[in-house]
Amino acid sequence: MIEKKLDRAIRDFIWNVVEIHSQLEDIHTSWAGLLGITEPQWLILMAITELDEGRGVAGIDIATKLRVHPAFVTNQTKSLEKAGLLSRQPGADDARFVLMSLTAKANADIEKLSKRKLALNSTMFNELDEKTLAELNATLATIAKNARLAARLLAIDAS
Repeated sequence: MIEKKLDRAIRDFIWNVVEIHSQLEDIHTSWAGLLGITEPQWLILMAITELDEGRGVAGIDIATKLRVHPAFVTNQTKSLEKAGLLSRQPGADDARFVLMSLTAKANADIEKLSKRKLALNSTMFNELDEKTLAELNATLATIAKNARLAARLLAIDAS
């Protein structure tokens, strides 16, 4: 009986993750629309915001964070550069690497959304305190690590 309950709990968890993913995609699409860009482009800007420590961010680091192919990042960042939201500069140490940073325009546009983002986050995480979120994030990080391992094992089994 315990195995059945555990299986049900796992299936419920997976469907909750699917639901959350879908809702976050809709939210990201809305934020992107406010800037006149696509949802993947919005995620690239958010990844740069997260990763940039003042030197710019390499495309490979953005691709790794978003779990997409580096060529996709290259293509999309060129569009973001044309839109004036991103600057692309050759790396000081290695010119083969292009480092990307948000422009002042992108930072200003994102800052205009910050109050709305805070309100949205307040709604989404209304009943959760910092300790609960930290515990949840630790648990999710463990599940993500285990999911990566399971995906590799599945790939090995399939070959």
